[in-house]
Amino acid sequence: MISTAIRVARVGSPAELAAAVLMMLGFPCLMLAALLPSVPAFAAAAAVTYLADHYLHRRGSYLVNRLSKVRAGVSIRFLVRELLVLLLLARADLSRSVIFYAAIACFIAFYGFQAPHGALITLIRNRRRMPVATRNVDLASRIPIPDAPPRFLLERSTEKMLHLDLAALTGILITTETGSTVYGMAGVGVTLGLAFLYVVALAPYVRGRRIPPDAETVLAATDAWLREYRPQTVLYFSGSKDSAYQVNMWLETMEQLDTRPLIVLRERVILQNLAPTTVPVICVPGGIHLMNLDLRTVRVALYAANVGKNIHLLRVPTMKHVFIGHGDSDKIASVNPFSKAYDEVWVAGRAGRDRYAIADVGVRDEDIVEVGRPQLAPIRGSQGTPDTRIPTVLYAPTWEGWDDDPGNTSILLAGENIVRELVSADPPVRVLYKPHPFTGTRSDEAGAAHERITALVEKAAVERAADPRFLGDLEEQARAKADLARIEARLAELAGPTGEKGDEAEATRDGVVDVERHEETEKLRAEWNDAYWRSFGAGEHRVVTGAEPRLYDCFNVSDAMVSDISSVVSDFIASGKPYAVTDSAALGAEEFKRQNTAVRAAVILTNSAGELGQLLDAVRDPAADPLAAERAELKRYLLGPDEPPSIEQFNTATADLAVKAEARNAGQKRQAAAART
Repeated sequence: MISTAIRVARVGSPAELAAAVLMMLGFPCLMLAALLPSVPAFAAAAAVTYLADHYLHRRGSYLVNRLSKVRAGVSIRFLVRELLVLLLLARADLSRSVIFYAAIACFIAFYGFQAPHGALITLIRNRRRMPVATRNVDLASRIPIPDAPPRFLLERSTEKMLHLDLAALTGILITTETGSTVYGMAGVGVTLGLAFLYVVALAPYVRGRRIPPDAETVLAATDAWLREYRPQTVLYFSGSKDSAYQVNMWLETMEQLDTRPLIVLRERVILQNLAPTTVPVICVPGGIHLMNLDLRTVRVALYAANVGKNIHLLRVPTMKHVFIGHGDSDKIASVNPFSKAYDEVWVAGRAGRDRYAIADVGVRDEDIVEVGRPQLAPIRGSQGTPDTRIPTVLYAPTWEGWDDDPGNTSILLAGENIVRELVSADPPVRVLYKPHPFTGTRSDEAGAAHERITALVEKAAVERAADPRFLGDLEEQARAKADLARIEARLAELAGPTGEKGDEAEATRDGVVDVERHEETEKLRAEWNDAYWRSFGAGEHRVVTGAEPRLYDCFNVSDAMVSDISSVVSDFIASGKPYAVTDSAALGAEEFKRQNTAVRAAVILTNSAGELGQLLDAVRDPAADPLAAERAELKRYLLGPDEPPSIEQFNTATADLAVKAEARNAGQKRQAAAART
């Protein structure tokens, strides 16, 4: 029932739901206390409403925005509370007193300050919003970009301004209770004085040297930098906040290009969620601004998603346009008919080429290039299973998706059966459970199943911790934990302070990555990953959530995987290790394989998970693995050959397409010259 209430109220946790309920109940209590009248009861109810409101704002609760849609926004809530204070004064026979008139004057004047305050906040934000936001682009040497205003002035500014009435309300309540007007008048003075000072503090930031240059100047500086840098290959991306992973997966590849790379983003929210990179990044929200950027040296444009805003760059004929996508699977998105708008479509292996041929969506075979998957380079192959080590099986199910198709995820129908089979396996195996981060976000049933699976793994881990066979080297684990603490302290130091951050303009000015620090961070993350796996027993079951350790790190310490139909399976195939996929929709093994190329070399599980023994047999005795040859063949089919390395194939494809772009541009120049003669 609580989870249903949380979903309906659009709050993120039981604590937020409790705060919302308290705030809603607080206002009727305020009215009742004012009518009685009871100053202590009014003060208590007011405190509850203040604190609940503040908590919801600080948590960024969606409910706060929803209330404004039904005429119960933050300003209305504060105004109602102030009107109820006047009602309290009237019911306490103070309607003819000085404090009553002072309170009325105070609240009118206080709301009079809201207009200039809101106008200044809007002006500051608008004037400091640059037409382009950048990372690793040196604009600071070309144009002056001033420091951002102190964060406390702008962050949750409306809420902060309105909360200044707390002094007046407190003073008025004390006056009502004691009869002394001193407290009320002092509170009124403090509220109006602070409101005035807040407005005065904001005023300098809307003029003069406190604001960045105008859009024309910023765009001219950006073009000057582009002419100096002369980018050759662009990764272009547009999408929602949740799609940032689609561009993040290509950052390392862009860093390894032989040509000068540039990343062009279209939404500020993507820039905010972009992973650290050494590649120059330009975020251009405006289509006209993008079309006027000086990209004349770019010869190859890469697109990771099919979105409407791609047209703003696709219109440029001097560069060749390539769809590279953000994963390789049998999903319908992998053969989108829009792909024929590009000059070429790059796929991982032969499977991608065949998908387009079967789909017959207008993409010509000669426009498809097989380049492998450069992102899969960190995935290591099987090293065999030493007799001294307990095998590790990774269970990495995908989430429930946007509909109720039972084939979306194994969590609902098979997840608990899979985990029970694994934790009770004999000879024993170690279980790693790494669910998709979206699990349970749409379906309460999936969320509940995830909790049950987590409980199963954690219970088995506790039981195994009491068994001396699985303890491992305790001294080594202690050293690893010490290493973790040291590495995390250094990473925090490299990350710098996280409390006070500037705005978009300041981040653009200061957003040039320190290459040495970036390289040290990457090295430390690798060391952290090694120390993490050494910090607990080799046979200890584990629930792995959060960003670290990453999915590929889990691949590398695992001897086999159980998953669902998703790109996770395609990626794991790069390891060559045994894997199982759950046919949650009960299509039957043959039909399941027919519909999904990536499962052709998998152990197919029914929802009972009774077939897991086949997977465990292959793990325990790799020499007797019946699907090893099929996996090797499927790997070549899906991901291409191991040699040359995928990044070399990618660079070769980029260079070849750049030559085609140069040839096209040279031909256009010859035609223009011939037309003039």
